[in-house]
Amino acid sequence: TTASQQSSGRQPLVDYALLLKPRVMSLVLFTGFTGMLLAPGTIDIITAALAVVCIAVGAGASGAINMWYDRDIDQMMARTMNRPLPAGRLKPPTALWLGTVLSLLSVSVMTVWVNVTSGLLLAVTIAFYIFIYTIWLKRRTPQNIVIGGASGAFPPMIGWAAVTNDITIGP
Repeated sequence: TTASQQSSGRQPLVDYALLLKPRVMSLVLFTGFTGMLLAPGTIDIITAALAVVCIAVGAGASGAINMWYDRDIDQMMARTMNRPLPAGRLKPPTALWLGTVLSLLSVSVMTVWVNVTSGLLLAVTIAFYIFIYTIWLKRRTPQNIVIGGASGAFPPMIGWAAVTNDITIGP
């Protein structure tokens, strides 16, 4: 970290953004948006934008909680040791609070301003990623990515539900 980054406050902002796993968020945004485009029916642009933002924020929240939980093993791998928590640039409670608040916010906004079905699917997706993939499977089986990958299949269904307010065989 350069002195100018630290003094300007940019590095902590970058670290907070990294907690949200922006590459994963971009994939989730794409698949959620695709689900909306393929769904029968219409959705107004404001509601659609809100749904996409909620999907992204929910994914980022899951990523922050995942990084909080995995900070010990992230210290041991060259690929992850420079993440904000194992590198000591952010404190673990910060990641947990950020993830928790963003999870609650994204699900609440999705439920109230888009529809209940998409809000429930978003909540299930976040819970699946945190509890099934991160906590239960990741450290127990190499199949974690296969089973845990199911959480990546939810965003298109969420996008579909944002338009249709239901879940059918389509998504």
